[in-house]
Amino acid sequence: MKEKNKYAFLTSTQMILVYVIIAFSLVVGFRQPAFFSPATIITICRTGIFTMCFALCEMVVILSGGIDVSFPAIGCVAMYVPMYIVNRVYKIDSAFFAFAVAIIIGLLFGLLNGFLVSVLELPPLIATLATSSVASGGVVTLLGTREFTNLPSSLQAIYNTNLITYTAPDSGFTYPLNVLILVPVVAALLVSWVLRKTMLGRGLYAIGGDKNAARVAGFNVRKLQFIAYVFSGVFTGIAAMIYNILMHSATTSALMGDEMITIAACVIGGVRITGGHGTVLGTFLGVLLITLVQNNLNMLGIPTSWQRFVVGIVILLGTILTSWQAKRSMNAGRA
Repeated sequence: MKEKNKYAFLTSTQMILVYVIIAFSLVVGFRQPAFFSPATIITICRTGIFTMCFALCEMVVILSGGIDVSFPAIGCVAMYVPMYIVNRVYKIDSAFFAFAVAIIIGLLFGLLNGFLVSVLELPPLIATLATSSVASGGVVTLLGTREFTNLPSSLQAIYNTNLITYTAPDSGFTYPLNVLILVPVVAALLVSWVLRKTMLGRGLYAIGGDKNAARVAGFNVRKLQFIAYVFSGVFTGIAAMIYNILMHSATTSALMGDEMITIAACVIGGVRITGGHGTVLGTFLGVLLITLVQNNLNMLGIPTSWQRFVVGIVILLGTILTSWQAKRSMNAGRA
């Protein structure tokens, strides 16, 4: 029995991802020894901040049996509206105000998604596509498409606050790791605890696996769906403001197109697209692999024009792996 459990662990989706990440890192490091440096770690952490935040949003929704393709549009609205108010309406130099407005916007759209999916019982893909169109089209129509690149001093202060700063000895370049890295770290730990240790987490897994069975077991399916989409909306607002601070840019289209990469990171990490199965650790590993591939293909001499192709291959192989693992688990259960 111990040997069987050991084999299952060593061939699990998460461990296979670890093998792939190590192999990819060794290949890149062999071509470019500079890859194995603190600068690479800091760069990957900095790049993965928003992706991990959005992946947590998506993971919770998928676990509940849904899907959310509206978070890029919601994020654009959530970071654009506060910057529009500060720059065009009234100069409020307050980080609290900016984050509060972003969170409220995310909350409202999360409630809308929850209402469409749980009350009107629309297919989640159609409901969130509609929300995405409403958000992106509405903000452009009402507020225009101007880009805001100047941060209020309160947000600039957050940008200037770093946990560590590494200076490369050969080039003299500095690599700061912003304090905002703590947001996805704390959120990941909290979400992991909720999913593993609380009835809320068990309910999300239950309704993702089988809504009717979950309802018979006493779970309030409609309430749990609402919670999943509200969490996604609220945390999307926070993630959008983090993007605005780190990138010094608030536009109506900055995040559009990120939904496929984010969903792919979740699926690669073992989150079943049908719901009911997945972990925060697996999602983190999926985000790490996607970020590594996106950021370091140039070190392997792969042209930019081929990078999307290679990322697509990684996504395809990861999806096949997840499907294979799911079938293996089903066969093991029957045995």
